[in-house]
Amino acid sequence: MEQALVTILAGGHGLLVGVPGLAKTKLVETLGKVLGLAEQRVQFTPDLLPADIIGSEVLEEGADRTRSFRFIKGPIFAQLLMADEINRASPRTQSALLQAMQEHHVSVAGKRYDLPRPFHVLATQNPLEQEGTYPLPEAQLDRFLLQIDVHYPDRASERRVLLETTGDKSAEAVQALDAEELMATQRLVRRLPVGDKVVDAILDLVRAARPGEGHPEIAPHVAWGPGPRAAQALMLATRARALATGRLAPSLDDVAALAAPVLRHRMALNFAARRETTVAELIDKLVSRIG
Repeated sequence: MEQALVTILAGGHGLLVGVPGLAKTKLVETLGKVLGLAEQRVQFTPDLLPADIIGSEVLEEGADRTRSFRFIKGPIFAQLLMADEINRASPRTQSALLQAMQEHHVSVAGKRYDLPRPFHVLATQNPLEQEGTYPLPEAQLDRFLLQIDVHYPDRASERRVLLETTGDKSAEAVQALDAEELMATQRLVRRLPVGDKVVDAILDLVRAARPGEGHPEIAPHVAWGPGPRAAQALMLATRARALATGRLAPSLDDVAALAAPVLRHRMALNFAARRETTVAELIDKLVSRIG
């Protein structure tokens, strides 16, 4: 929940990875309601076309029998888009979403249509079932500010879920912000001061995870590592986490807490390293050097 909120406060997009039934969709719906955002949901399938997301032009005939094209907007024209099982969409559809995520506008028949502000994509992905899926290319993964791994709840949390969701009454989320207040908060996040020690920690962390020039214990295991966008994401995310927890400047603890969500989808092991270690273990080694 914290990482999803940090993603939106930082003005980015998030990738929720977890097995079915862990309330990923419920989390996005609740965030939309609490933050006062217009929310849409798209269930991605292999036969989904770009026009199913972006929209399409239709030919209309007026009362005077003149004909003209009218653009009917698709579900992407929302402030918070829930892209469910995004890796089931074909590369053609994924590329259409990629432009919208990066440029905040879409192009149809040579005409530009701006997306609402703010605009955020929270996508889900099932890490287990990979048959009939199209893995997201590295270029699109890099567009997600954080990869949020959703795990099974602990016993106390699951007990609370059982008691609160199987009765005749259910708790309802209450709107706390509206879109204008959220955008003002996002501007405030970018104005938070960041100390030199935190900036250096971010740079050291990202650069150490790269092949060739990285840390000697890490670099030999890495096929490709995080680029400058990872450092930008970590800088924004640490500011957002500080603000969300009532502080006006990020600390090294924020860098350590957000290193894995920022880096794990921006790194890949080489073939030889896959038998010896995991990306998570490499990130843990990098985090242990912070300070």
